Amino acid sequence: MITIVDDYFDKGCGRCDRFATPDCSTQHWAAGLKELRGICLDAGLAETVKWGHPCYLHADRNIVIIGAFRQDFRLIFFQAGLMTDPDGVLEKQGTSTRFPDIIRFTNSTRVSQLRPVIARYLAEAAAYAAAGLREPPDDRELEWPAELVEALAADPELAQAWDQLTPGRRKGYILNLNSAKKSATRSSRLHKFRWKIMAGKGALEQ
Repeated sequence: MITIVDDYFDKGCGRCDRFATPDCSTQHWAAGLKELRGICLDAGLAETVKWGHPCYLHADRNIVIIGAFRQDFRLIFFQAGLMTDPDGVLEKQGTSTRFPDIIRFTNSTRVSQLRPVIARYLAEAAAYAAAGLREPPDDRELEWPAELVEALAADPELAQAWDQLTPGRRKGYILNLNSAKKSATRSSRLHKFRWKIMAGKGALEQ
């Protein structure tokens, strides 16, 4: 993954083999992504790279992160449970997401159209960070995917390593696996995750 933020806009995140090719999603949405970056910087947010993506902070707290996909690009809010969303532009990323947390773009023109709205939302989120506020804790019981249950039952070493993970890391794996619609995809992800679980790492850790 990249460690220099400019590389994201010029080449991509470095997480797949489309990195630094014209087929990279960051190149398809280049104009809109760069405008989003400008809006975040104009809001006075500090820019860094986390998980291979541009992340913007205030008061040492994550405010938003930018992501690009084949079908759209997104501005993702970290403490979405605090946001009031008066303009109704926030959407949920997926069925496991508690709160509407993204502004989704399917064309670069919409970034320009929403510039004043985005600026207001960034200011709101930065104010919460400065005040030390956080969204309410997630007390929901997550449904474990069958593939995970079966893998832990069949692999005692994996089960032991799983039990030693922090609750947050276990939750991250469950959410990641549940986001896949097909059983084959969940099984493939779990196979790739095994070494991370054994090493006590989270799904997004290297």
